[in-house]
Amino acid sequence: MSSATLSTAVAAHPPARPSVEPGSVGRRPRRRTTTAARPRLESSRDAKQRAAAILEVLAGGRSPTAAAEALGVSLTHYYHLEEKALLGLVAACEPQPRGRSEDPARRLAVLERECQRWQRECARQQALVRAAQRSIGLAAPAPQPAKDKGKKRRQRRPVVRALHAVARLRAEEEKAVGCASTTAATPS
Repeated sequence: MSSATLSTAVAAHPPARPSVEPGSVGRRPRRRTTTAARPRLESSRDAKQRAAAILEVLAGGRSPTAAAEALGVSLTHYYHLEEKALLGLVAACEPQPRGRSEDPARRLAVLERECQRWQRECARQQALVRAAQRSIGLAAPAPQPAKDKGKKRRQRRPVVRALHAVARLRAEEEKAVGCASTTAATPS
């Protein structure tokens, strides 16, 4: 082989990429899923027979009447089965969103971690407020008394002084109305 043909052969084929060692940093090879690797759906024998008969009819290998007889159902029932099968096929062909699907358990774990983080942040801010209050000489607010959750509070009774004040106001109002009505009734 001449050097000219060797150089054109080298130019036509770019150098091979170096192989990535298992421990080195690089792009992971994309794994292809095969039908053998996918989990198979467990179906009953009856469901498989129905699916095969419907596919034979759709492919033109059998008439709907013959498929209904082979399945042992009426022609109307066969058409209902065919319609359900086609609806399932169309639903299975809908595009799926890329990436991970939303898992409620995973979402709950994320929210719990976020809640714990915010509780820590709240405690940190409270400690900063207390430190600032001590540094400027403010007295810390008195803690709220703990409420007994098991006991009901008694309904507040009206204060006796308030009832006496209401009685006095009503008496003064009636006296003022009574005086005004007696002066209006007596002509001068």
